[in-house]
Amino acid sequence: MTPAMKLALIGEGIAKSQSPDLHRRLGSLVGLDTQYDLVDSLGVNAFDFPATVARLQAEGYRGSNVTFPFKEAARNLADTLSEGVKRVGSSNTLIFENGKIHAENTDYSGFISAYRRQFADRPAGSVLLIGAGGVGRAVACALGALGVTDLYLVEREPTRGESLSRDLNKQGIITRMLTVDEAESRMAQFDGVVNCTPVGHINHPGCPIRTDRLNDRQWVFDAVYIPARTALLIAAEHQGASTLSGVDLFVFQGIDAFRFFAGKQATAADIDTQVGSVRDHYFEQLVVNSGTSAP
Repeated sequence: MTPAMKLALIGEGIAKSQSPDLHRRLGSLVGLDTQYDLVDSLGVNAFDFPATVARLQAEGYRGSNVTFPFKEAARNLADTLSEGVKRVGSSNTLIFENGKIHAENTDYSGFISAYRRQFADRPAGSVLLIGAGGVGRAVACALGALGVTDLYLVEREPTRGESLSRDLNKQGIITRMLTVDEAESRMAQFDGVVNCTPVGHINHPGCPIRTDRLNDRQWVFDAVYIPARTALLIAAEHQGASTLSGVDLFVFQGIDAFRFFAGKQATAADIDTQVGSVRDHYFEQLVVNSGTSAP
């Protein structure tokens, strides 16, 4: 009997993560027995991330997803880095092979996959990005890969915003900082509007910016997916804008991670045939049934 593919998620406060369900579900669909464990640093004194990764390697794990607050540490542990990790500067997926660690960033690749599935070849155009944290950084770099023409950044912590702006400009992604007032006054001019802050989450209700100037020529994405239809997305729909839900990012970043973990044990075609059903499952769970689990 083939042993299970052993995976994990390392992070803080991850008890309600949907990731175990996603990876076990994908494994079942492609005929690959999959074990997925949570390694939660919450409440653990002096949690040692490098030692934890080394232990997982020693115990025969195929890899691990990584979330807050260890994504930068994950990048620094890796022997090899994907292009996405090099661009973003952090990793949410570590693959263990032949005693080495390879780092991927599937928030980066997953956003590209989600955008193209929803909008096909639609140009990203000029985009307002709200939030320069980990997900905001990954999505900003992904927008660069999608050909964004100009990126306008709103971030309440100026140092973090300026750091991201500098990094993006070095990559050739034309980026400018705006205040909230400036962004709201120019709202109708943007081709896309992206929220990568927690505002709109069930635990942080509200809308990250005024929406009365959104219009039907725009596309709008919200990284928040609980609830899946946030105040921002509902307002965008009312104004006739095209929308992309955070559910898509959750699903596609997970599917991309599973591809890397599975390697040659499951073909790309095997996984591709399951994308629609997996996405539909989580839309039903998180949109129709209003699920309340955390990422």
